[in-house]
Amino acid sequence: MLVIKKIKNRGKRVVSYVHGKNVDRAAKPHKSLTRTLKKRSGRMKTGKLSIRRRGGGVRRRYRMVDFSQKSGEYKVERLERDPNRSSFIALISDKKARKYYVLANEKMKAGDVISVGEKTEIKTGNRMLLSKILVGSLVSNVELYPGSGGKLARSGGVCATLMAREGGMVQLKMPSGEVRLVSDKCYATIGQISNPESNMVRIGKAGRMRLMGKRPEVRGKAMNPVDHPHGGGEGNQPIGLKHPKTPWGKPALGVKTRKSNKASNKYILKRRTRKRRK
Repeated sequence: MLVIKKIKNRGKRVVSYVHGKNVDRAAKPHKSLTRTLKKRSGRMKTGKLSIRRRGGGVRRRYRMVDFSQKSGEYKVERLERDPNRSSFIALISDKKARKYYVLANEKMKAGDVISVGEKTEIKTGNRMLLSKILVGSLVSNVELYPGSGGKLARSGGVCATLMAREGGMVQLKMPSGEVRLVSDKCYATIGQISNPESNMVRIGKAGRMRLMGKRPEVRGKAMNPVDHPHGGGEGNQPIGLKHPKTPWGKPALGVKTRKSNKASNKYILKRRTRKRRK
């Protein structure tokens, strides 16, 4: 549920937060399933800056999410918010009281029972082989290769559609519009990932972005010619080039960067659709 808070403080303007209906906001993460998240600030191991506009941010611990669950039945203990991802996570336990973190599906709540196996009941939250899932179903946390663990459709509110099945492969329509082939021996979770309103959040103020570890971004046209290809000029000038470029002179904004001879090209039936800026 998206909650919009109107605050009198002008600095916050209109700030919105996502409050999950079934999420336990007071719960602390399970200690044995967390690890220290070392800050890199966009730098390589040598200390050289490799990704710009990163740094700072609040200290947080990484939740060890199990993307390749073992066969069996699990009980959902509670739903939690994960500061490292856009979806909610669920703390589950098996019959031997062992606990795991998994990605929470939409409408999942505490007390639910989910099962994992080659063929289980077709129910939201259950995980099974793509060869056993009905055509037209919505799936998420899909394996790219058998046994590799979930790699596709893992962000908040996304899902892939199982379009067809033929010759040991299935056609999946991805959230981006891309249609690709995946082996039917791969596992997938039935249903949509939780928190579909994650992309509707209004940050409201610059300080909140700094807490997320994102630093300010300076426009290229506001720099000097020595610092950026778009820089220079008196006042507000256009970039003066046919297309935008990076500070190192390479094309930017909409240029394809995928290798033309990549081995997995044969599995992509349709490239993703580009969204035009309004």
